[in-house]
Amino acid sequence: MVTLRPARPEDREQLLAVYASTRAEELTPVPWTEEQKSAFVKMQFDAQDADYSRNYVGADFSVVEVDGTPAGRLSVERRPAEVRLIDIALLPAFRRAGIGTRLIEELIVEASSRGVPLTIHVELFNPARRLYERLGFVPVEEHGVHLLMERRPMAVEAAGVRVS
Repeated sequence: MVTLRPARPEDREQLLAVYASTRAEELTPVPWTEEQKSAFVKMQFDAQDADYSRNYVGADFSVVEVDGTPAGRLSVERRPAEVRLIDIALLPAFRRAGIGTRLIEELIVEASSRGVPLTIHVELFNPARRLYERLGFVPVEEHGVHLLMERRPMAVEAAGVRVS
């Protein structure tokens, strides 16, 4: 069973591990020691965490759990005119099992029920971009190496079932 719970200070090391797992492939060819790579990833994680805390005050920062085991993170800000998917990441053992797709689909339904788009910033060459496109996200604006994508609201039945 997949559940979300608010991230707590004691989750920091687990959340760092999730973040590190998303950077492992790009750091593989870098000629640094494991200690240097770990220090770099921690520095980047700390910077991202500070940026999210500063720019997304009031957002929900959650730990994704699968059968009670921490499996990833999900960060969402609910704005008046949009739902912003700030970040979603899963540990490698939990990827490609439909978990991320299901969490995003739930956000699509939530945003649609409010009549607002679901938006996300994604790096231009991030492989997850294909998932977002498959789920109906379209590019709206380019911001340097990031692309703002949005999923427009769809028709939602009273029971909350997608009918697009």
